[in-house]
Amino acid sequence: MSPVRIAGIPGSLRKNSYSRGLLDAAVELVPPDTSIEILDIAGFPLFNQDQEASPPPNVIAFKERIRAADAVLFSINEHNYSFSAAEKNAIDWASRPYGTSAWEGKPAGLMSASVGMMGGVRAQLDLRHSMVFLNMFPINRPEVIVPFAAKAFDAQGRLIDENARKFIAAHLVELVRFTRVVRGDR
Repeated sequence: MSPVRIAGIPGSLRKNSYSRGLLDAAVELVPPDTSIEILDIAGFPLFNQDQEASPPPNVIAFKERIRAADAVLFSINEHNYSFSAAEKNAIDWASRPYGTSAWEGKPAGLMSASVGMMGGVRAQLDLRHSMVFLNMFPINRPEVIVPFAAKAFDAQGRLIDENARKFIAAHLVELVRFTRVVRGDR
């Protein structure tokens, strides 16, 4: 079977964010014959439909990397019971103009971390709602939800919670398995 390429989408612009720490852990835990490229969503202007036909170069490159990926792994920070404006902006840019969405038919994994008890579950639910329109296929289990994130990461932003790392590893195995099903690998 051919390798699986996953595009990792961070939910925050902050250097040592929890969402970046989850993606860094995923890169360490990726199954054989699989790679994760963490994409940069910083520096995108706010989406403006007047500019969708001629987006800036960094948006064009982002959209091309999404298209080249076999699957997407969203790492979400919860902001006000939803996913971040930065992540939403990146999603909007890559979905436009209508009919040219880079997200079309992509299998997706979701991970979240939050300082609260819910671990970002509400943000995951919001993103799942958007995936209906985007025609993406999120895997359902195992879920990666990291509550009380301040205790799960060290001062450098590295995920140190072993249970969370086990869930990420299992989530990646399922994302790769499902991606191969969607691709029609035999």
